[in-house]
Amino acid sequence: MTIIEQGSGDAPQTPDLIKDTTTQSFVRDVIEESKRQPVLIDFWAQWCGPCRQLTPILEKAVRAAGGKVKLVKMNIDEHPAIPGQMGIQSIPAVIAFVDGRPADGFMGAVPESQVNAFIEKLTANMPGAGPTAAELLQEAEAVLAEGDFSTAAAIYGEVLQADPANVEAIAGIARCYMQAGDIDKAKETLARVPENRREDVAVKAVQAIIDLAEQAEQVGPIAELEQKVAADPLDHQARFDLATALNAAGKRDEATTHLLEIVRRDRKWNDDGARKQLVQLFEAWGATDDATVEGRKRLSTILFS
Repeated sequence: MTIIEQGSGDAPQTPDLIKDTTTQSFVRDVIEESKRQPVLIDFWAQWCGPCRQLTPILEKAVRAAGGKVKLVKMNIDEHPAIPGQMGIQSIPAVIAFVDGRPADGFMGAVPESQVNAFIEKLTANMPGAGPTAAELLQEAEAVLAEGDFSTAAAIYGEVLQADPANVEAIAGIARCYMQAGDIDKAKETLARVPENRREDVAVKAVQAIIDLAEQAEQVGPIAELEQKVAADPLDHQARFDLATALNAAGKRDEATTHLLEIVRRDRKWNDDGARKQLVQLFEAWGATDDATVEGRKRLSTILFS
């Protein structure tokens, strides 16, 4: 089955949720646009440290709102007329426009939770507002957990249409490809993640899934590896390979058991390789997976008893 990545390539384009404005385009970008949905105008300047703190928070919150609100940014040094007319004397300053008029606002680099609450209050009574990016991501996660990777990919694609740089959605598409058995496409998709976001939990989880799948391609059949381990319980490499193959077959508890047995018998084997492999498994499965929770408990018992 083919997975269609929306929000990339030739996918339909959606209006910009975030843009810069000028004195000349302010009426169109803010006044007129706010008659269709709320618009936040962010007054900032290059020299303003708190502005640099607030802007990324604003952008993240607006993207997460999934089209319910737009963000327009105005550099007050380059375009002083509008902020002067509005009496803006301190920045950062954020003013919400609704139906062509200022409706609410705040000043200063407020925390992310306060920005989210501000947007939720602003959009609470909007008719026909669609789900937020966070809600779509949660829905896609649930669908993917049920094994419907095609539908999950379509939902992740909705998020990418509004926000092509959404790392959680990109990682989600890569996971869908992995469930479809297409490692090359998964790797190609994950390569779209910027270098500075490689340590995000969602990204590391998919990378771990890819790495484990590639490792599984290099080991022998489960039955053959089981025979090796039975013949020589101290053959740690055979046991390690068996755990890798078992994980690829979806037998998480058995994979965990064999790696824990290596840790119990020889913690230093292969430069602590068995414990490191367990950590990679836990990343791939997710922190809340039952196999991860139980595996961490069992590992702690061995390490700290």
